[in-house]
Amino acid sequence: MSMGEGNERQVAEEVAAGFLGNLWAVAGDPEEKRGRKRGRALTGKQRGEIAEAEFMAKAARLGFGVAKPWGDSHPYDFIVQAGGRLWKVQVKSAYRAGEDGGYSFHTHGHSLRAYRPDEIDVLVAYAVPEQAWYVFPVGMVQRLRSLKLFPGSRKKRSKFEKYREAWGMLTGE
Repeated sequence: MSMGEGNERQVAEEVAAGFLGNLWAVAGDPEEKRGRKRGRALTGKQRGEIAEAEFMAKAARLGFGVAKPWGDSHPYDFIVQAGGRLWKVQVKSAYRAGEDGGYSFHTHGHSLRAYRPDEIDVLVAYAVPEQAWYVFPVGMVQRLRSLKLFPGSRKKRSKFEKYREAWGMLTGE
């Protein structure tokens, strides 16, 4: 990497960190957690868009190439270049833990049908308050309707913990 490329990357990371910090300041505000922020709540779509922005920053920090398809008519949210190939990635996020401390994620799109290998390669689940990322191959989730993850608990461990921060799956590690 040349000196210019290093500086460009550092500037991009700082800009992304500042931008995302401002977004999360709104999304994580205690008033918003009660469903109100300056008289209105963030919608689920807005929270999903914020999580997608956080995913882009995370993937870029890991050195992956990231592209966002135009519109939302595809079953995937991003194309990620890693490990010598392109991956179709669907991002899911959860902002609140259930009464049992677990974060629930749907493993399907609007059709209520599980994602198939011809639609996505990877499902990434992000438990926002815990800042915990899980990277699942589509084969792992294609028979499930949902996932329940327990990133903040030492007592309750999900059978899916091995997928936490499993970014190496994209690089062949």
